[in-house]
Amino acid sequence: MATMKAIVVEQPGGVDKLLYKDVPRPQPTDSQILIKNHAIGVNYIDTYHRTGLYPLPLPFILGRESAGEVTEVGKDVKDVKVGDRVVYIKGETYAEYVAAPEGSYEKITNDVSYDVAAAVGLQGLTAWTMVRDGYPVKKGDYILVHAAAGGVGLMLCQMIKYLGAHAIGTVSTEEKAELARQNGAEFVINSKTEDIVARVNEITSGQGCQAVLDGVGKDTFDISIECARRLGTVISFGNASGVVPPVPLMKLTPKNLKLMRPTLFNYLVTKEESTRWWGELFELLSKGVIKAHVHKTYDLKDAVQAHLDIESRKTTGKLLIKP
Repeated sequence: MATMKAIVVEQPGGVDKLLYKDVPRPQPTDSQILIKNHAIGVNYIDTYHRTGLYPLPLPFILGRESAGEVTEVGKDVKDVKVGDRVVYIKGETYAEYVAAPEGSYEKITNDVSYDVAAAVGLQGLTAWTMVRDGYPVKKGDYILVHAAAGGVGLMLCQMIKYLGAHAIGTVSTEEKAELARQNGAEFVINSKTEDIVARVNEITSGQGCQAVLDGVGKDTFDISIECARRLGTVISFGNASGVVPPVPLMKLTPKNLKLMRPTLFNYLVTKEESTRWWGELFELLSKGVIKAHVHKTYDLKDAVQAHLDIESRKTTGKLLIKP
């Protein structure tokens, strides 16, 4: 039986639970393809799966996205052939190969590198669905983006600028502030030295933001509620600082706020949905609207260090793994 290297989690917990080992290479079913991974995306959700915050059946291969070459095609698959280049979002990507079902992958053109495809995939789709469906950003809106120098944050700032709105980004260092500015943040707030609510009120003449996009979680949720304007929207999409405690619905009443907690995969359930969102993302990429910022690339065997780095919240942009 052919084997491959992979990062396996047998018990939830710390980074010591990331096991680099040989496992059987997957055999694609009639409706699947086999992808030889060339670039693997590291996302904060991977740490939630590792710790058990978002539990998965044990044992499992970690990871949600990759880009690579199709090496085998099931007999019922009609949309790709061996040798095609694809980007994949679903699961079990911290490995040399992954078996992908229909609807979980899209072909990429030769002008898009594997690194770029893996860097913009999950985070780019998360950002784009947020600003087109979660809250459809309009010209002139003020949009607050927490962790603006992170992978999703940088994408959001680029997209918000493209849509003609004002991006207000929060960061924790001057280095991150400069990166956020370079990627479209019109206003930047250093959360370590400035009062976020006071600065947002100053920027918006006391009105607050049409939408607040919060991937930080516990530490910023109440701030997000305060920064939203009357009839505004708060989208909580991550837990980098911890899980947001249960929210009394009456908390939304004073300003008639809308609160959303999305997951990307609900936008990609059907082939038509997947084709739509991927198509729009690739168009943004081809126009130069969005650009990938890769902070660091790791060998597969060094996945532990990748998790230590992303959980330190000292990284910017995207982390990649090479199998």
